[in-house]
Amino acid sequence: MLLNTVIFLFSCLLIIVSSRGIIDALHRVTCRLGWKEFIVAFFTASIGAVIPELFIGIRSALKGVPELALGSIIGQNIILLTLSVSICTFILKEIVVQSRTVRAGATFSLFAVTLPFILLWNGTLTRVDGIILVLACFLYVYWLFSKEDHFIKKYDKTPVRCSLLKDLAIIFFGFLLVVLSAEGIIFSASNISEHLNIPVAIFGLFAIGLGVALPETFFSVALAKKGHSWMILGGLLGAVSISSTLVLGIVSIINPIEVSDFSSLSIARFFLISGGFFLLLFVRTSNKITKKEAWFLLGVYILFLLFEFIF
Repeated sequence: MLLNTVIFLFSCLLIIVSSRGIIDALHRVTCRLGWKEFIVAFFTASIGAVIPELFIGIRSALKGVPELALGSIIGQNIILLTLSVSICTFILKEIVVQSRTVRAGATFSLFAVTLPFILLWNGTLTRVDGIILVLACFLYVYWLFSKEDHFIKKYDKTPVRCSLLKDLAIIFFGFLLVVLSAEGIIFSASNISEHLNIPVAIFGLFAIGLGVALPETFFSVALAKKGHSWMILGGLLGAVSISSTLVLGIVSIINPIEVSDFSSLSIARFFLISGGFFLLLFVRTSNKITKKEAWFLLGVYILFLLFEFIF
């Protein structure tokens, strides 16, 4: 038990550090290539954030425990939609959402987190369901990149400090570390959940979900300190949408996800959809997230923790 705990904690720390390095390197590479502001935000905030989930999901599916990926994605998305948004709002005082794309992205995020539960009505996320989820992600990405106004403004606010070759090397070795970390997380998580006699999905919901949400949260806080408010929500919502569709879709295509007793995830399902709904409500009604609304979202996350531990 002690050895598995050490392996799990070390793997989580390694995946946080390596993901942070990948996101930073991707950021510098896209800036150096002179890409537009929207593309920089999409690749660094959204794609970079789901890399840990993707590798953990693929390895869990290949290891025969795809429900671990389901739990970790649910846990990550609850954190991103509530806790992460709250922290960034407290730093900025408020997050102004002027972009119609971000507001529409909030709508799709709510749809994205709800769709897997709809497909799980019979207790199994089949390969056909996985294809549906992947197609939903492709439609989302196609819609994002079909907006011509996304390709007008260049992102030139961040100085490039490393050479292109060095950043590409960081990305390559970062991926290797993520793969190694995912292997350690899957191995130790399976053993720990078996030892504690708790469903592996619940272990993923709390322990792994928190670990994979931290890199995106750190990145969002860094953006908040720099005043890039639109990139914060764009990145968080993109990460939620892609992990709920593309990652879960790939996992279920490799190995269908079976949930024999959905009661263990019923509380998480309720708070995940509630978090997405209230975030969408705040964004749509006032085009911003205020401190009061941030406290409300933080309250949603705290209630989620309380209800999970009590019931």
